[in-house]
Order: sequence, then structure tokens, then C-alpha cells
Amino acid sequence: MTDNRKVLDALERAWRMEVEGAVTYRALAERERDANRKRILLRLAEVEDVHAARWTQRIEELGGQAPDPTRVKSPLGLSLQIARPEVIMRRLEAQEEEDIAIYEQLLKDVGDEESHQIARDAIRDEQEHARTLHLLAGSVHSPAHALDLILRREKWHVRSGNWIGDAIYGVNDGLGAVFGIVSGVAGATRADHRYVVLAGVAGTFASALSMGSGAYLAAKSEREVYEAELHREQRELDEHPEEEREELELFYQLKGFSPEEAALLVERLSQQPEQMLKTMAHEELGLAEAQFPNPWTSGVSAMLSTAVGAFIPLIPFFFIRGMPAVVASGIVSILAHFAVGAAKSLVTTRSWWASGMEMTTVGILVGAVTYAVGVLFGVG
Repeated sequence: MTDNRKVLDALERAWRMEVEGAVTYRALAERERDANRKRILLRLAEVEDVHAARWTQRIEELGGQAPDPTRVKSPLGLSLQIARPEVIMRRLEAQEEEDIAIYEQLLKDVGDEESHQIARDAIRDEQEHARTLHLLAGSVHSPAHALDLILRREKWHVRSGNWIGDAIYGVNDGLGAVFGIVSGVAGATRADHRYVVLAGVAGTFASALSMGSGAYLAAKSEREVYEAELHREQRELDEHPEEEREELELFYQLKGFSPEEAALLVERLSQQPEQMLKTMAHEELGLAEAQFPNPWTSGVSAMLSTAVGAFIPLIPFFFIRGMPAVVASGIVSILAHFAVGAAKSLVTTRSWWASGMEMTTVGILVGAVTYAVGVLFGVG
């Protein structure tokens, strides 16, 4: 009799967990304004109801008395009404993990095979619920990117791969860096032609090589990360195909597809393994192979454009010397800053005039500050 009481106590605890879960999901669904998210939460509640009903039946079969579900409340209490939805979902996700641990302990403590089967089914569904809650918590503010955080992964933000944009920013970096060097050395050496040109040429080579190698390594690293993530996603598809399909279905549901439409889309994709893999990588991680620039293209573009920008402040020194060369370099560089700023509007949404004036202001400040520092620490 004592053993039977222990079994019944364990089953009643399992029953209560399921009823509490159903109550919580329904309360959360009432707060939800997004129809797709509300539907998913209600579906989770229905699954919890099914498990609770199975536990009720099993308790009665073992001679126990069916508990009263109307007396069960959500363990989250008032926080269920006032806390932010994402906070609640994180808490529920953790609760699902705790419930799984309780069920695993039940499998050890209870020797009843029928109860074991209910517990195993519940564990499988609780695991799915935890993944779903993880997804929902990540989609509270951005449903279109719902799977950004799934399975503890962060989206990898990639560059556009637009070589025009890379070239513009390369000119900008080279121009700013060497204009500062030329101004500083001119101030420090009283516009000594030899030192200014030597420092400017050295700065040009250093900036160009640094930017080129940096762009090459960055592009190469992005592609390597993409390939590593693709390999990891392939392993997950091989080891847990059903879970991955469920995640993709949920993603499409949050985009507005019905469960049937989402299932059909995923079914079609699953018939093309390679496309399925790329779709999972794109939807879950924001990764697409076409987004990645060619490392050599990025490196050469960055190096040459930086060299072009860096050479601009030096041009007057090849024709005139002394302070007139410094003044001419300043004028040419300021005009170039405006031109580069205006050109940036090709890859941004800002006004060409506003962008140009911003760069002009930056150029004037760089030239003035570095020249003043050069004068302060001048030699000879």
C-alpha cells in the first residue's frame, strides 16, 4: 500500500505540472496580440491538457482519485500578468527543463511500464516546448528573425560584399590616416619637404597593406565561420531531423503561414537535402553564401582604395614646397573628404550633402589637431 501511495504521489505531481503548464500558456496567450504566437501558445496548452488527461486516467486505474484541475493556478502568479512576455517565456523554458528532470526521476522511481510510456511521451513534448519557447522569446520584438537565438546560437552578421562600398571606405580610411600624418609631421618639422613626403609615403604603404590584409582575413574568416556553421547545422539535421523540421515549421508559422502550409513547405524542402541545409542556415542563422565577399577581391579593393585615398594629401608636395604645400595639401584633402563623404551616400541612405559635410568637418578637425600636436612637439 505504501509503495502504491508513493507511485500515486509521483503521478499526481506529474499531473499537476501539466495542468500548471496549460494554465500558464493560456494566460500568456490571452496577453498575446500576435495571432500566430497566440495560436502556438494555445497549441502548447492543448498538449499539456493531453498529458494531464493521460495522468488522470492512469491515477484512476491505479486506484487513486482524479485531482481537480479547477483548483490549480499558475506558479508564476502575479508576474504572469505584469512581467514582459520574453521574461515569462525564458522562465517557462527553464521550467520545461526542470519538468524534464522530474520526469526522468519518475522513470527511475516508478516501475510501472504504462506510466513510463506516458512520461517518455511527455519528455519528448517538453523538449519540443522548450525549443518553441526559446524561439518565441527571441521573436517578441522581431518575428521575422524568430530563430536567431535558437539552440544558444547568435546570428552571424555578414557584410554586404559590395566592393564599391569597400572601396569608398578604403579611400576614407587612407585619406584620414595620411592627412593626419602629413599635418602632424608638417607642424613638427616646419613643413620640411623630405620628412613630410617620407612620412606620407610610409603611411600610405602601411595603411594600404594593413587595410588590404585586414579585409582579406576578415572576408576569409567570415567564409570559414559560414562553412563551420553549415557543417554544424548538417550534423544537427543528421542527428535530430525531426527537431530541425519542427523548428523550421515554427519559423514559417511565425511568418504567418498556417501549420499545414508550414509543414508542406518543410516537406518540400526536405526532399532536397542540400537546399534544406542552406535554408536552415539562412533562416536560423541569417547566413547565405552569396552574402560573403571573395577574400581576394576584398583585400585588393581595400588595399588599392586605401592607397589612393592616402596618396591625395601628398600630391601638392610633389609640385610645391614649404607652407604653400601644406596649405594646398589641406585644401585638396578637405575637398577630398567632402567628395568621399558624398560618395558614401551610394551605400547609405543619408543625403550626399549631409554626409559630405560631416566628412569635411572630420577632416578639418583631424588636420587641425594633428598639426597643433606636431607644432607642440616640434623639432628643429
